[in-house]
Amino acid sequence: MTAAGIGPLGDVLARIAGRAAEHDRTGTFPHEAFDELFAAGALNLTVPRAFGGSEAGLADSVRLVRDVGAADPSVALVLAMHLIHHAALRRPGNAWPAAVRRQVQESTADGPALINALRVEPDLGTPARGGLPATTAARVPGGWSLTGHKIYSTGIPGLRWLTVWARTDGDDPSVGAFLVPAGTPGYRVEETWDHLGMRATRSDDVIFTGAEIPEAYAVDVHPHAAGPPAPDPGALAWNPLLISAVYLGAAESARDWLAGYLNERVPANLGKPLASLPRFAAAVGGIEARLRTAATVLQTTAEKCDAGADVSADATLVKHTVTTAAIDAVADGLALIGNPGLSRRNPIERHYRNVLCSRIHTPQDDTILTAAGTAALSRADTG
Repeated sequence: MTAAGIGPLGDVLARIAGRAAEHDRTGTFPHEAFDELFAAGALNLTVPRAFGGSEAGLADSVRLVRDVGAADPSVALVLAMHLIHHAALRRPGNAWPAAVRRQVQESTADGPALINALRVEPDLGTPARGGLPATTAARVPGGWSLTGHKIYSTGIPGLRWLTVWARTDGDDPSVGAFLVPAGTPGYRVEETWDHLGMRATRSDDVIFTGAEIPEAYAVDVHPHAAGPPAPDPGALAWNPLLISAVYLGAAESARDWLAGYLNERVPANLGKPLASLPRFAAAVGGIEARLRTAATVLQTTAEKCDAGADVSADATLVKHTVTTAAIDAVADGLALIGNPGLSRRNPIERHYRNVLCSRIHTPQDDTILTAAGTAALSRADTG
């Protein structure tokens, strides 16, 4: 890791990787991983230097998340969301009240003060496809009271700060983010997460039954009728690129295991490792081509963003390209070795379940490709 303030991560990553299979099997949250990442300075990578962070850009963040993704993508996903939030908090023009923003930033000095958004709901689904949340914020003396039901609350056992997407009550609602400190009375976690992959993220349901927060914790709220403020192009690339890094790391870990397996596996009728056969070398070469290309596209786009280029449109296509490459690479590895690849004792099975989850993150492939196709057709029509 090249960013200032980050200690050596080799031993930390090895320990995270060593526990990944057990956390996957039991569906338990890897608290110890975040303690170790905090001690190494990794959790504060995008926090401003004034608060003890490294104030790193997107390219360094991609490298870190990709490395952690190779160890345990569940840890990497929670880390990615945390880094994205702190990168947004330090951007000029951030909408949060200054005192609240500073409170969250200062909290990172004392331990793993993880932050993530709670946005998805049972009836609405992902807010990226439009609509108003059912979760409501009602005015009470001195603040707000939140009531509602959130699902897919990634990392909830380890979060210190919850940014809850909600609407105000009444006929002309405002909508946006309300900040809830962990442990606030008036919400509970229901352990509903029993997923095919990314099991250690503990993306459980959260039920709000009147959680009261101060007035200032309505941190980014605007009238729904007016529509959301225009997004900062520099911020739009962070989510798709860091999501991509999570799953690219997992696919690279699967490739490394596959290469080791093919070098160690010596069938009795062959008398030499499978890696010595040209067809296996060619197949692994195809996997390598996919992953190297994906890595180059991902890192180059992140570096362009750091240099000030508007890569917001490219970033979503990069997500589609990288996550598709990750899924295809691991699937090809499974097809190459057959039954051993589907055994729970071999990590490539876990990697495959994990990379499949890349498809469900916003923006999803149909949205990405429809937007890209519409833009291309429009250019042709006016050209």
